[in-house]
Amino acid sequence: MKVLVIGPGGREHALVRSLLADPGVTEVHAAPGNAGIAQLVPTHAVNASDPEAVTALATALGVDLVVVGPEAPLAAGVSDAVRAAGIPVFGPSRAAAQLEASKAFAKQVMAEAGVPTAMARVAENAEEAADALDAFGAPYVVKDDGLAAGKGVVVTSDRDAALAHAQACFGAGGTVVIEEFLDGPEVSLFVLSDGRTVVPLAPAQDFKRIFDNDEGPNTGGMGAYSPLEWAPAGLVDEVIERVAKPTIDAMAQRGTPFVGVLYCGLALTSRGTRVIEFNARFGDPETQAVLARLRTPLGGLLLAAATGRLDHAEDLRWAPETAVAVVLASHNYPDVPRTGDRIRGLKKANALDGVHVLHAGTALSDDGKVLSAGGRVLAVVGLGDDLTQARERAYAGIGLIELDGGQYRRDIAAKAARGEISLPGILPGIRNSAGTGAE
Repeated sequence: MKVLVIGPGGREHALVRSLLADPGVTEVHAAPGNAGIAQLVPTHAVNASDPEAVTALATALGVDLVVVGPEAPLAAGVSDAVRAAGIPVFGPSRAAAQLEASKAFAKQVMAEAGVPTAMARVAENAEEAADALDAFGAPYVVKDDGLAAGKGVVVTSDRDAALAHAQACFGAGGTVVIEEFLDGPEVSLFVLSDGRTVVPLAPAQDFKRIFDNDEGPNTGGMGAYSPLEWAPAGLVDEVIERVAKPTIDAMAQRGTPFVGVLYCGLALTSRGTRVIEFNARFGDPETQAVLARLRTPLGGLLLAAATGRLDHAEDLRWAPETAVAVVLASHNYPDVPRTGDRIRGLKKANALDGVHVLHAGTALSDDGKVLSAGGRVLAVVGLGDDLTQARERAYAGIGLIELDGGQYRRDIAAKAARGEISLPGILPGIRNSAGTGAE
């Protein structure tokens, strides 16, 4: 099987790495890729959000499967164009990708499907926003109703700051979704779907704030780990039954079947599990941690989803190790990041036992040097017998990498390693085993 992966980031680097480990995959290409991906497979300089260009490349390469990684190409209809050309695609249509592209649309679908989520209001002007903020009270949660690369959410106890974020969205011609604040720890769960059948991967937890102790503005994610030993038994079963399957069924009933991966961002609250958000693709950096443990051949799974045969896919197998991913970001991220800085120490980090580096915002200079080319530059993944060892290995690796002005959090998975994550009260509806361990 020949596969084309669309996207330039760390998520795509992780996908390429896993696809190359699949004995059923004979060839992998990437477009546009990055400096790390280019070391593994041929890359092609096309606009990932141009449906015609991606379709032409897939046709010219004669690929058997196209995997669309980022949210922007999905919202641009890349999957639709490739699918119309007769090539299997892992990635939802533009209509189905509205689950991520519009927070308001996602709320409508969840209401239809009876999916538990935060109470919310859509605001189109400052008066409506102020009314919603006062109705829900602090902490205030304000979300851009559109794609924001993981950075369009403001959670604050400052009403003026919350209203200012909403007004900035209105000024740009957008709307906002204002929600009640959800207490409790957050969990990310990827669910593969062929439009009918759903298959869950192992849960992960990521870290959105730029600074230690969850301080500072939101980012696209500064680190993640998997599995979650503290997660309640039956969590995955509950999410499938109450969240993923009803959502997939609702999308099919709308005539817009969802084929790809549904990212379920969840909060384990005192009132039960609640959906924070849906994404229509693999999340970054959770993908780096989750795929590091997956032992089931990935290519076969993604092709089964793309061709409506996920009900025949083999049971998933997981490595017994724990994975921790720590993100290295550029100077000034998540504001306008500085790019073009030299990155050193990559070979040393990759040479460590249980460590591998996944590139995100990187590029090659004319003389072959690796440079920063985005906000989140790379992720260092550590695999260990337990969370403590995995953290030690990930931080040993990132400690060998040099990037002028680079920044990373020092506390990824630290509370979990110390056993300090607590669940708020009794979580109703959770039964059976979560299925997150080794098989």
